[in-house]
Amino acid sequence: MPSDYRLSAPVTVRILGAALVAAGLLVGLLAVAAAVLDWSGAVTMVAAVALWAVVAVLALLLRLAPVVRLDDVGYRVRWVRGAGVREGRWKDVEDVVATTVQGARCVVLRHRDGRTTTIPVDLLSGSVETFVDDLREHLNRGHGYRPVR
Repeated sequence: MPSDYRLSAPVTVRILGAALVAAGLLVGLLAVAAAVLDWSGAVTMVAAVALWAVVAVLALLLRLAPVVRLDDVGYRVRWVRGAGVREGRWKDVEDVVATTVQGARCVVLRHRDGRTTTIPVDLLSGSVETFVDDLREHLNRGHGYRPVR
């Protein structure tokens, strides 16, 4: 069964805050340009609506698109700069280790060929322990191990 992990709320708020500030600055600059160049107010209004629509779509994407997807075959990582291998099969993953990279808590999936995937766990919604347990279960199932009950 697939598991999806999205961006945490604080990270989403920071990204949307920056996008709102940038959109506001662009609308302000466009308003000044419209006044100086004697453009119609409709130009500024259309641009403002378009920019806010872009911010709204960004907000929707940030809340709905998974950052990490784990399934029976492998995993996929999106939206993480410097993640390394963005998708892979469990059969290619040798092991998983917890580490700190530049002060951020991370899980590193080490592949048999020496490549790695680094996932900063504080970016993800939900608890770190739940993510790590789910990751471990998917990896074990991918290697053919079944939990004993």
